[in-house]
Amino acid sequence: MRIWFPILGAGVLLAGAGMVMTASRAQPTSANTPGKARAAASSAWGFDLTSIDGKPMPMSQYRGKVVLLVNTASMCGFTPQYEGLQNLQNRYAARGFTVIGVPSGDFKSQEYDDNRQIKQFCESKFGINFPMAEKSHVIGTAALPIYQWARNSLTTENEPKWNFHKFLIGKDGKLIAGFPSKVEPQSPELIRAIEQAMGS
Repeated sequence: MRIWFPILGAGVLLAGAGMVMTASRAQPTSANTPGKARAAASSAWGFDLTSIDGKPMPMSQYRGKVVLLVNTASMCGFTPQYEGLQNLQNRYAARGFTVIGVPSGDFKSQEYDDNRQIKQFCESKFGINFPMAEKSHVIGTAALPIYQWARNSLTTENEPKWNFHKFLIGKDGKLIAGFPSKVEPQSPELIRAIEQAMGS
């Protein structure tokens, strides 16, 4: 089966085995959407997410690590970036780094309705094993608190404009930089920033 990503303006479809899948228009599935923040969080470690399996996912468990927070989507022209993100995870995990994916349908509804569908897609198509949060909003007033914090912490690239926007968080939980969707996981500027954050 072949997967193709024709780009038609901003919309993208996946096709294979004679089937065309259109992007869903569902909202995040958790009853606790859009997530929780501890009072007066001053770093990323003060926020709580929910995993794609519905389990608590406190950011404090990544304290001391470098985190690349990425809003993802399964039916987007940038979806092949999953492969590069997994390569980053494989390359740097042992040195105190992790990617965290946050699926979102905020941009042209290019994500599945159900977290189980998202997880199955990520694992079967790209072998994703880095942490994934549940489907959530990442822009506007309904955005996850960690994304609202990011918006208030940076002066540029402080909010996703599309799928696969990347936020780099340092070992101290402070936001280092934001990178737009077009900056690929293997781009020199992102690699350089990650290695600097790890102290390389």
